[in-house]
Amino acid sequence: MKIYTKTGDKGLTSLADGTRTPKNDPRLELYGALDEANSLIGAARSLGLPEPLDGDLKRVQNLIFDISADIAYPRDSEKKINVRRIGNADVEKIEKTIDEYDKRLEPLRHFILPGGGQAASLLHVARAVVRRGERIAVEALEKSLVSESVFVLLNRLSDYLFTAARLANRLEGVAEEPRGSV
Repeated sequence: MKIYTKTGDKGLTSLADGTRTPKNDPRLELYGALDEANSLIGAARSLGLPEPLDGDLKRVQNLIFDISADIAYPRDSEKKINVRRIGNADVEKIEKTIDEYDKRLEPLRHFILPGGGQAASLLHVARAVVRRGERIAVEALEKSLVSESVFVLLNRLSDYLFTAARLANRLEGVAEEPRGSV
């Protein structure tokens, strides 16, 4: 099987059920942003993060695949494909992880600059990419192309990545840099 199919050469691509759609469909923009974020998380993990952070990030990478599959398979499709739909349990699980991380961190008393160690810096970039995905998801939600659960989970995912970046810095002994005036 060749990696290239030439089926997208006219600006169209297939959703998971075979439906053809323009490559600028908000769903494709959204799961493209998620793919970028997932790659950045992988780059952060390649730096050798300690547990439980590394294992949690691996679970988040798999969750991102599930989110993308949910988005890629139209809810109104007549073809029946077994795809895991994102739901409230996914949101609750990531909230629980955020709460566990928060217990290990100093409370925020000011804005912090994104950055720090290499892993935290990559997680901050992944967070920013997910935030872009959230903005794209607004249009997709308005057009009923994604579920409200997907939208809410994207918001929690960016919160998770922010908290994971803070935890990565703490575990590496890197101090957070407060926002200051120039």
